[in-house]
Amino acid sequence: MANQNFDVVIIGSGAAGLTAALNLAPSLKVAVLAKGALNEGSTAWAQGGIAAVLEPGDTFESHIEDTMVAGAGLNNRATVEFVVGNAPAAIDRLADLGVPFNVADDNNGWHLTREGGHSHRRIVHVDDATGWAVQEALERAARAYPNITLVPDMVAIDLVTSRHGERYSGDGHVWGVYALNRKRGKVETFLGRATILATGGAGRVYLFSTAPRGATGDGIAMAWRAGCRVSNMEFMQFHPTCLYNLEVKNFLITEAVRGEGGHLLIPETGHRFMPDFDERAELAPRDVVARAIDHEIKRLGLDFVHLDISHRPPEFVKEHFPNIHAKLLGLGIDITKDPIPVVPAQHYTCGGVVIDLDGRTDLPGLYAAGEVSQSGLHGANRLASNSLLECFVFGEAAANHILENWDDLPPPPPIRPWDESRVADSDEEVVIKQNWTEIRRFMWNYVGIVRTTKRLERAAHRIKMLTDEVEDYYGHFRVTPDLVELRNLLQTASLIVRSALHRKESRGLHYTTDYPKTLPKAVDTVLAP
Repeated sequence: MANQNFDVVIIGSGAAGLTAALNLAPSLKVAVLAKGALNEGSTAWAQGGIAAVLEPGDTFESHIEDTMVAGAGLNNRATVEFVVGNAPAAIDRLADLGVPFNVADDNNGWHLTREGGHSHRRIVHVDDATGWAVQEALERAARAYPNITLVPDMVAIDLVTSRHGERYSGDGHVWGVYALNRKRGKVETFLGRATILATGGAGRVYLFSTAPRGATGDGIAMAWRAGCRVSNMEFMQFHPTCLYNLEVKNFLITEAVRGEGGHLLIPETGHRFMPDFDERAELAPRDVVARAIDHEIKRLGLDFVHLDISHRPPEFVKEHFPNIHAKLLGLGIDITKDPIPVVPAQHYTCGGVVIDLDGRTDLPGLYAAGEVSQSGLHGANRLASNSLLECFVFGEAAANHILENWDDLPPPPPIRPWDESRVADSDEEVVIKQNWTEIRRFMWNYVGIVRTTKRLERAAHRIKMLTDEVEDYYGHFRVTPDLVELRNLLQTASLIVRSALHRKESRGLHYTTDYPKTLPKAVDTVLAP
C-alpha cells in the first residue's frame, strides 16, 4: 500500500494523543492511530480523577510539595511546577468539551475528593469513572474535526527513521511509523513531519496488572530501538487494591475508597493493619500501602486482604462509588455490607522515554506525552490523580511546540515501504504464547513490589535467553500483533531489570532488601541505546 502522508502522526488515542490532536487540528492534518478500538487505552479505565488546585485554601505550592514528597525527591521541580500550574486551565478546557464533572456548592462549584498523599481535597471526578467520561468527550471533539483522521486497529511496529530513507542521513530524524493493519494483515506506512508517541505504559509485562491488554510498552520499546534515552524504568507503581477474583481480571478499586474512610483488614481476624506500618494508615502513598499488603499476604500465606467501607452509611457508599457498587453486586459482594477482597497489581509506569517541557525526545521530529514518557513529574512514585493531568498538559505542550516550529520541521524524504519479501507465515504461534506467559510470571516473581539482586539477576538471565529466541523468530516470520507485542514486552522487561540492577538503594517504588537505605542524593537512572 502507498505511504499515507499527514502533517503529524500521533500513535495512541487516549488523553495525551487526543489532546495533542485537538490542539493541532485547527491548522494541521493529523492521523491518530489506535492499536485496537479508540477507547481501549488506559484513559478510559481511570477511575479516580484529575488533581488540580481548586479548593479555597489550597495552593500550587502545596500540590507541588505533595508531588515531590510522593516522588521521593527524584522529581524535576521545574516539570512539577509547570504541570501543577497548568492544571486548573486543563480542567476548564475539559469542562468546555462537555466532561460532566461532579459539582458542589463549595470549592468554586467543583465536588472534590481527597486521595492518598494529597494534603487537600483536589481531585475533580465524574463519579468513579472519570477516565471514561474524559475519553468520550475527547473522542467526540476529535470526530467533529475534518483535519483529524482516526485510525483504529493499527499495531505500531517501528518508527520510521532516517535509516528507512532512500539515502541514510544519520541524524535519527523520525518521520512517522510502520503499523500493521489488524483487519487487512498488511503493514502500512504513516508519514508526517512530526510524530507524537502517546502509547501508554508497560503494565502487561506483569502477571497482575490493572492496565488494559494493549499496555505492552510499545512506545518505549520503539523509541529505544530508534535511539532515544529511557529513564527510571525501575519505578513501577503497584496499585494496592485490585479486586481479587479469578473470573474478573484487572478490576481496580479506586484510591478514593480509602480516601473516604475504607479500612484494610486481615480476613480471618479483622485486624486493621495499616496503622502498624505508617501513621497515615490507609492514606499513606501507594507504595507504602502496596508494600504493607504484600508483606501481610506473604507473612500469613494469604491470597488477598480485605478492604472494608461497610461502616459508612449505605447511601454514602452507593452515591460515591456507583460503578464499583454495581459491578461487585453482580459478583455477589455488597460493599455496603461486605468487605472487598483485594491484592496489589501493577498500575502505572513511572519511567519512560526522556522528554523536555515541550514533550521533545532525543530524536528530531519525535515527541512523547503521558505514561510512555519520563517528564520528571512523577519521580520515584506517582502521586494519585497526577497521571491524566500529565497527559493533558504535555499533549498540549507537544502540539504547541510543533505549531510554533512548523517551518523548521522538514517534510519526509522518500521512504522505503515495509519489506517482507524474505519472511514466511508462522507455523508456531504457541512459541509466542509460551514466552508471553513466562515473561509476565518471572517479572511478577522476580521484579515485583519487593526485590533482591539475586532475583533481578535471574530475571536478566531469562531475558537474555528469550531475546535471542524472539529476535530469531521475528527475523523469519511475518509480523502479527502478538509477535509485535511480545518483542516490545521483552525489550521493556529488559529496560526495567537493567534499571533496577543499576539502582543501589531503595527509593519510592523501587524497594530492594539488599540496599534498604535511601542514598542522600536522588539521581535518575538513564539508559542510552
